[in-house]
Amino acid sequence: MPETTAQTLERVALIPVLRARNASQAHAVVQALLAGGVSVVEVTMTVPGAVNLLKELKNEYGTKCLLGSGTVTTADQAEATIDAGAEFVVSPSFHPAVIAVTKAHNKLSIPGALTPTEVITAWNEGADYVKIFPCSAMGGASYLSSLLAPFPHLKLIPTGGITHHNATSFLEAGAKAIGVGGDLVSLAAIDEGKPEVITEVARSYLKVIEQFRRQFIPAR
Repeated sequence: MPETTAQTLERVALIPVLRARNASQAHAVVQALLAGGVSVVEVTMTVPGAVNLLKELKNEYGTKCLLGSGTVTTADQAEATIDAGAEFVVSPSFHPAVIAVTKAHNKLSIPGALTPTEVITAWNEGADYVKIFPCSAMGGASYLSSLLAPFPHLKLIPTGGITHHNATSFLEAGAKAIGVGGDLVSLAAIDEGKPEVITEVARSYLKVIEQFRRQFIPAR
């Protein structure tokens, strides 16, 4: 039986946040990520022509890469990106209309929240996961632990300030996956003709995740 979107997200446990300046950069980043073993990508609405880019990526990498849309703040954006191929929809903040559209299409909804009230409100509205952003500004992994203490049933994905050096602490704190931007998706590396930099960092993240699972998750 094929994996569900949620199963893929939690298995990979890493969501690269793509904020490319153009389609050429974006394609190069995705190729570099796939070469490093990462098969999930979030394309943000801040990318010029983000909807068309999602369509292109879906056509080229649809069977190899789980695509999501990010920085989605309106129902129209959610509709457009889902039509273009997004299997999960991420927002930096809480927008009930975006959740409603995403759920209506049976896609994964990942709204952003920060305070305990925002987090539980987003969850009760139907979020599949809640993005904790900007997590590092609130204390990083320790803040994630604090949120999960009264709400252990929540599925949280921290973003903001995560690197392959501190990723383990977020996983230990209970993150279902981690969202990573500039530390992994280096546009400078693409501009310099060095996509292998992204590939190697991607491998570093996957190694951290693998080591965490070997150490902290009992074999079944």
